[in-house]
Amino acid sequence: MKQQPAQMRWERRTQWPLLALAVAFAVAYSVPIIAPGSHSVWRAVCSVTEWVVWAAFAADYAVRLALTPDRKFFVRTHWLDLLAVLLPLARPLRLLRLVSTLALVGRRARMAPQIQLTTYVGGAVVGLLMFGSLAVLEAERDAPNGNIKTLGDAVWWSFTTMTTVGYGDHSPTTGLGRVVAVGLMISGIALLGVVTANIAAWFISRFERDDEEEHRRTAAIEALTAEVSSLRAAVAALAADRADPAADGTPPAPTAAVSSPRS
Repeated sequence: MKQQPAQMRWERRTQWPLLALAVAFAVAYSVPIIAPGSHSVWRAVCSVTEWVVWAAFAADYAVRLALTPDRKFFVRTHWLDLLAVLLPLARPLRLLRLVSTLALVGRRARMAPQIQLTTYVGGAVVGLLMFGSLAVLEAERDAPNGNIKTLGDAVWWSFTTMTTVGYGDHSPTTGLGRVVAVGLMISGIALLGVVTANIAAWFISRFERDDEEEHRRTAAIEALTAEVSSLRAAVAALAADRADPAADGTPPAPTAAVSSPRS
């Protein structure tokens, strides 16, 4: 059995623990926004959880960087992972930290062969809708001219924005809220493109399989027809040989003379 590289083994072992930490980060991010009047103890727990998750991602990046044989190539191809580690948990940058964390977990999850593209896209849609709603609610709740004041308003706005419908009944007025809106619109268009491309690829592969199956059937029928023709020719030749014994050079069998009776 071929031994796998150390980096690949580490990524496989830490895939699900990091996913669990991402869920913990999501809860810690959501609670202070959904319940702004919660007790200070819970807010402190959420803050500590965010720092623990950040430390776990930082340690994971450091271990993978140490295990990879080409560190420069790793840094160039894993810049999003580095971004997720370097962005601080300061209040104005928590949204960017959240986005980078979700992207990191999504890419690590796609490495698992059992997770299909449809599941990933569905999870991405739910995650973007959820955290887009929370982010815009946090940005717009205390805005003087804002009209997104409740979680229901934020969820409805996220749906209309991500689907690029944009009814206009709710819209962000702050700079951060508009940044969230741009991110949701771009994400919605990108996910729609992924779904459309996936459906088109499925149809194309299905048609190709049908064509290949038809070609195989045609080739099998042609081969069977040729074999039947060959068998018919062999049977006809054998029948001709039996009907004409002299054809193979064998002299005919002598016939006994019949003597007439004496009168």
